[in-house]
Amino acid sequence: MSRIIAVLHKEILQMRRDRMTLGLIFMLPLVQLLLFGYAIQTEVKHIPTVVFDQSLSVESRDLLDAFGASGYFDIARVVNSYTEVNKMIDSGEAKVGIIFPPDFARSIKRGESGPVQVIVDASDNMVANQAVAVANSIGLIESQKMLAQSKQFKGPPYDIRVRPWYNPDGITAYYMVPAILGIIVTMTMVIMTSMGIVRERERGTLEQLIVTPIKSYELMIGKIVPYIVLGYLQITVALLVGVIVFHVPIRGSLLELYLLTLFFITASLGLGILISNIAKSQMQAFQMSFFVMLPSILLSGFMFPRDAMPKFIYYLSSIIPLTYYLDIIRGIVLKGIGFPYLVGQVVSLLVFSVVLLTLSILKFKKKIA
Repeated sequence: MSRIIAVLHKEILQMRRDRMTLGLIFMLPLVQLLLFGYAIQTEVKHIPTVVFDQSLSVESRDLLDAFGASGYFDIARVVNSYTEVNKMIDSGEAKVGIIFPPDFARSIKRGESGPVQVIVDASDNMVANQAVAVANSIGLIESQKMLAQSKQFKGPPYDIRVRPWYNPDGITAYYMVPAILGIIVTMTMVIMTSMGIVRERERGTLEQLIVTPIKSYELMIGKIVPYIVLGYLQITVALLVGVIVFHVPIRGSLLELYLLTLFFITASLGLGILISNIAKSQMQAFQMSFFVMLPSILLSGFMFPRDAMPKFIYYLSSIIPLTYYLDIIRGIVLKGIGFPYLVGQVVSLLVFSVVLLTLSILKFKKKIA
């Protein structure tokens, strides 16, 4: 019994010395509980909506008020042309577009059905399904109210015509496969980079490089470039599988996709190198990488729509590089948009890359000193 107690005492002391691992052990389940219990919601409300009202009548405003009062549609902007509606949906500023024709009010007054076009960005299946269901429900409920007040209508007063864009059939693979590419690259760049550099430090090969005349930034570049090539190989293979096996359409420019992917790869590599400079062992590097991966998967919009998250979590997800890359890859692959619509996402990834790589180099210099 005394020998068992001695071993237990030794293990407790060992755990106390490794405070980082101990902290991660307690933090991981806590973060999981908070994310799943508070942040993750499947019911999407406050969907950003753009309106093009050519009728400008009491009837169109009444129906528009019903959309706003539902809590599912937030009128982000009222525009004056189809082009502006297209631009807002393409850029992701709006997920839904509501368009009233010029003769909407006249049709209602004549006892005919007034057509209303509802355009839905179906590149996000969960948001699209919610928007389609609620839009049809609002049209049905408001039509019943009108029929109860007047008997002149031969059919439903409001003819809600939903038009899903980009993924009209709601094929899950079209939505998930591009996002999985981002997850694969994140896992490879963060986990492999952090553990690879820590492994070299443990074996002593990194110290052998440090004593050579090579400068710290040159060493970093030499470490980063092979992983960049590996990241591009992964994306190429994954795209081929997506197109051949799952028939995912690539509507945008592959050249633009490859060029913009570079910013995401460098941001992920910077994060991996920063973790390797903090971690003292491969186990710590893996735990810290997993700690980074969990929010990336749950909060970036990969599995759950960001529009459904509480405001604080929504803004918190803005510090995750994958959040911006998902907009880029889904925008190019599904929507066929290009750089002019993705400037904000590219600038954000560029900032991440510069900040994370700079911190990594500075931290590495400190270790050399």
